[in-house]
Amino acid sequence: MVSAHAESNEPVVPIGDGGPVSYETRRLRLDIAYDGTDFSGWARQNNLRTVCGEIEEKLGAVLRTPLQLTVAGRTDAGVHAAGQVAHVDVPADAVPEDPSFLVRRLARFLPKDVRVKQVSLAPEHFDARFSALRRHYEYRLTTARYGADPLRARDVVSFPKTLDLDVMREASSRLLGLNDFAAFCKRREGATTVRDLQRFDWVQDGDLFTAFVNADAFCWSMVRSLVGAILTVGEGRRTISWIDDLLQESSRSSSILVAPAHGLSLVQVDYPSDEDLAARNVTTRDIRQLPGPGCC
Repeated sequence: MVSAHAESNEPVVPIGDGGPVSYETRRLRLDIAYDGTDFSGWARQNNLRTVCGEIEEKLGAVLRTPLQLTVAGRTDAGVHAAGQVAHVDVPADAVPEDPSFLVRRLARFLPKDVRVKQVSLAPEHFDARFSALRRHYEYRLTTARYGADPLRARDVVSFPKTLDLDVMREASSRLLGLNDFAAFCKRREGATTVRDLQRFDWVQDGDLFTAFVNADAFCWSMVRSLVGAILTVGEGRRTISWIDDLLQESSRSSSILVAPAHGLSLVQVDYPSDEDLAARNVTTRDIRQLPGPGCC
């Protein structure tokens, strides 16, 4: 059996009694879309249906080798994606001459709520997670009294309340830039909560409100917490100054209501040019820190 943990620049080493035989590997980039409604998120979990688990199982069966995917952004249970990106390292002799051939093969085996839209050979140094410049999310809700349209009920949240778009935009703009978003993130040991929020804006089309949220990266539950906080301001239950105060907190705020998962979609991941991939990987691995006393 072949190890699923090999790096793209290292041989794949057989496990068990296979001896010292090694194989050259190829890294594939996968562009993926899924309806997250019936998944327990992206990340593989024992005895739970996950996006990663489905793709690893089906692609591994097609290529006849165990695989392990690395993803640009791990989405939570119920969250969707139109532009998810992952990479996987496989033995070179298992890769077809034209990797795009795998798209049609996977379409036959994958369930209807997840599609691999494109498979291509990844350039040198490409890493779906560490090479990413930014992730683009969209959050959709409707204020219609009758709720979400039945054809969009799985990705649009019903929020039948009056919202002030101008106030929401002003409050969202207060969060832009490099900040410590500890108040908006579920804590993970050893993980930084400093992020560069590059876009947070809202567009209204009749009863439909869409939030556009872009950052270099997001910590756990951050996007839904950002949306939930702004909705609280938009319906008049909190003031804009409350948003300013949240940025001063050093731990998750119990005053923030997390918006429902099914309104959120990962729509795009940006990467640098091929020649800048290696440098981007190094930059991303650096721990983000805000300038201040005692900082180097």
